[in-house]
Amino acid sequence: MSMISLDISNGPDTAGSPLSVYRAEPTGELRGALIVIHEVWGLVDHIKNVADRYAAEGYLVVAPDILSHGGITPDAGMELGRLMFAGTAEERAKAQPLMREKMAPVNQPEYAAWALAALKKVVDYLEAQPGVDGRVGVLGFCFGGSYSFALAAADPRIRTAIPFYGSPPETADLAHIQCPVLALYGETDERLMASLPEVTKRMHDAGVDFQSHVYPDAGHAFFNDTSREMYRPDVAADAWTRSLEFLRGSLAPSTVVE
Repeated sequence: MSMISLDISNGPDTAGSPLSVYRAEPTGELRGALIVIHEVWGLVDHIKNVADRYAAEGYLVVAPDILSHGGITPDAGMELGRLMFAGTAEERAKAQPLMREKMAPVNQPEYAAWALAALKKVVDYLEAQPGVDGRVGVLGFCFGGSYSFALAAADPRIRTAIPFYGSPPETADLAHIQCPVLALYGETDERLMASLPEVTKRMHDAGVDFQSHVYPDAGHAFFNDTSREMYRPDVAADAWTRSLEFLRGSLAPSTVVE
């Protein structure tokens, strides 16, 4: 398990921007490769732990730090997460406008173009690794869940996508998704629950193999075990099992398109 730096500077949207990536080595027989995209807190220890867990199941896992480019370093994200999850009521109130300020550059179209271009370079990197044989999937949480949809739409080499509590960006051309998608949500996550019927319709209209699972009485960030308020161990355990089953089916060697 180590941090590596990818040279992604040979593209028009990524010039001069090396990318820090956490790489977790697979245990046992290689089942494929997986990109894990972090939440709005960035590449914090929780995401590295998630990468390690999937690596222990046989996947070569990389977790790119795509938020430092937008101004939110892992240290800054960890502190924001601490304030939002574990801070006092006063600290949480102060953290909310700070979070909006920090996220403003990330919400610009130029950043989205950079992030997708950078993620495609990560796919390039994984495709070149021995034994991967085109078996590359993407999985992400919240912010990373949205980018999981977006990368699947932007890169036909993605063989499976598992967004945790994310929704596809309006700019994503869902008709270009060529892989199965499993989306996992909490029932009390009001914003995403309100948009799920339209997301489902868009995916089905585009002919995408789309499955969603909604957990009763769970909310946003139910998988994040660093959030004392949002984490649901029972739900997280079920989502973990579902994601592994989905990966094993969609990244099996027989699913690779030559």
